[in-house]
Amino acid sequence: MRKQDKIILWPIYFDPNRTRSEGRKVPKKLGVPAPTVEEIRKAAEQLGLRPEIVSGAAHPSVSWQKTGLVTIPKKDAKVRIMQKIAQKIVKNRVET
Repeated sequence: MRKQDKIILWPIYFDPNRTRSEGRKVPKKLGVPAPTVEEIRKAAEQLGLRPEIVSGAAHPSVSWQKTGLVTIPKKDAKVRIMQKIAQKIVKNRVET
């Protein structure tokens, strides 16, 4: 069932080690190796979004890896939101 009012964000979307056909959605320069749902949640919170973690979920292309996912309310285009979150994750990793 699709949720029209929510955006689903999988960690695989932000992994530069994945190809576009494997599920990466952001440019490699904005990606971070092995992103976690917690990093995505933190970045979304810092951007003023209301993220919710769904643990134990698996992306269809890697159904054996239960990475979880993050859902956020749809307030803008998914591409723009993913790029903003990716930039925030990169910034957070540099700071730590």
